[in-house]
Amino acid sequence: MSENKDVKSPQAFDLELVELGGNKYAYQHQSNSAVIAEIEWTEDRGVMTMTHTYVDDSLRGQGAAKKLLDQAATYAREKGLKMKAVCSYVVNAFDRSDAYDDVKVQ
Repeated sequence: MSENKDVKSPQAFDLELVELGGNKYAYQHQSNSAVIAEIEWTEDRGVMTMTHTYVDDSLRGQGAAKKLLDQAATYAREKGLKMKAVCSYVVNAFDRSDAYDDVKVQ
């Protein structure tokens, strides 16, 4: 995938599920061997604690963070997990939308 495609269309970029060690996981997108978009969480007793979201400046304002969160929510649904918002982006997304009500910790 070309770098230009990454910058122009975050909806088209591929996300890879990465085990970061222990109970830490992330969805990441890389360009030229550098992580340019990522959402991280820890997983414990059926709860994904969403700890960090990062989007490179080249992708900001284009829906990249939402794509990351949507992918993590899909993962939660597939695995029967709940999501706890700690990261400020996830906290705000949960507050603004009811699209995640089925997976967020109440």
